[in-house]
Amino acid sequence: MNPIKRIQYNAPVILTFALLSLLVLGLQQVFEPITYQRLFSVFRASPTDPLTYWRMFSHVFGHANYAHFIANFMIILLIGPLLEERYGGKWLVIMMAVTALVTGLLHIMVSDGAKLGASGIVFMLILLGSFTNLQRGRVPLTLILVLAIFIGREVVAAIGADADNNIAYLSHIVGGLCGAGFGFFANKEGWRGDTI
Repeated sequence: MNPIKRIQYNAPVILTFALLSLLVLGLQQVFEPITYQRLFSVFRASPTDPLTYWRMFSHVFGHANYAHFIANFMIILLIGPLLEERYGGKWLVIMMAVTALVTGLLHIMVSDGAKLGASGIVFMLILLGSFTNLQRGRVPLTLILVLAIFIGREVVAAIGADADNNIAYLSHIVGGLCGAGFGFFANKEGWRGDTI
């Protein structure tokens, strides 16, 4: 049997997200920086510009460089497939889109600069993952530790950061809060698989 045929595209949402982001990063080498930023960064712009609404979601596909891409997707590729299997691709797409929109809107409201990257989704997945073994009436110690380590670290870093980095840390925190909210409601409402 051909070894390539044995490779399974086991997490279509996560793998497609990673491949599209890698493609977008490759496009950075082709396009002028201003064109790349105009398509794959979120920044304050006129509400009459249709690209403003595109960028509220597309900023998660853009990355500053390969190191930025690798840092985000090492975690996404590690945690994402497990969450995709648990909650299903449709729910995961919705959670990722909502997180992109919330972090994009936050950036537009509080910053004059441009932001790109999937770190809000990284933090959403980390917190969502810590809810996977939640039982009624009990709080897993792993959830407490994840909140303390990841969100606590971002809060401390944001306090000592300059204004531009402060916004990035705020996006991480908001992404984590989105993950915590999704995790709470997913367990409460019994989201499993593609049951939309």
